[in-house]
Amino acid sequence: MSAVTTGVVPGQSRERGDARARAGDGEAAPLGPRARLLPALAAVYRAQLSRARVARIPLLFVATFQSVGIMILMRGVVDGGDAARAVVSGSSVLVVAFVALNLLAQYFGQLRAGGGLDHYATLPVPPAAVVLGAAGAYASFTVPGTAVTAVVGSVLFKLPLGHLWVLAAVIPLAGAALSGLGAALGLLAPRQELATLAGQLGMSAALLLGVLPASHMPMPVALARDLLPSTYGVEALARSFDAHPDWLLVAADLGVCAAVGVVSLAAATWAFRRAAVR
Repeated sequence: MSAVTTGVVPGQSRERGDARARAGDGEAAPLGPRARLLPALAAVYRAQLSRARVARIPLLFVATFQSVGIMILMRGVVDGGDAARAVVSGSSVLVVAFVALNLLAQYFGQLRAGGGLDHYATLPVPPAAVVLGAAGAYASFTVPGTAVTAVVGSVLFKLPLGHLWVLAAVIPLAGAALSGLGAALGLLAPRQELATLAGQLGMSAALLLGVLPASHMPMPVALARDLLPSTYGVEALARSFDAHPDWLLVAADLGVCAAVGVVSLAAATWAFRRAAVR
């Protein structure tokens, strides 16, 4: 009785033999196709989310307590009105700036300094998936802290809570703009220490220019405030505290956040490609 090997097709055997022959002749075997953007983005996002869950949650509590502490301090000098809305909205978006801008700049700066970019460069994933996945994971951790800060601030300054659903748009759009900026700072900084410094300076700018009322600022500082991406998220959230919000202005502020987010994430992707080939 003759034994027959199952699962082997003659054509496949010839192809495998040809591949082994090419490998023996020194010819490089063809690489597999690159992963598509969306599946690669989902994989990077899950990996970054799992990694950051342990390392970043304590820092998220720090960011939340920092913002709540600022509002408590400002409660002694601000009674209400536009100043109260500015304090609450600026403190809420500050949580996003702390995580998405400061921590992401430090992460990419450390990744570049430690040679971690070489690992991502060898993977068949688009650079945009790496940047967007990391930015999305870091921005996701800002959701509970931002919501808690906004609710506590609204109660503290006796602001209406009915329109806080605007946070569902403010957090991802402001997070995208600040995450792209933080990633670009971390990837373009020549040294890890400079990336950390740039992230902390950016967060300090979001604190000083976002929490303080714009009407109390001198003209040069007010112009600098308009250049900060988080300003438009702060303005959108502040307008939602009005008794009858101007939703067109809210949508315009969110539109600016979205546009800046696209530009900053594109710049971060370019910076990733530039840093990965060096």
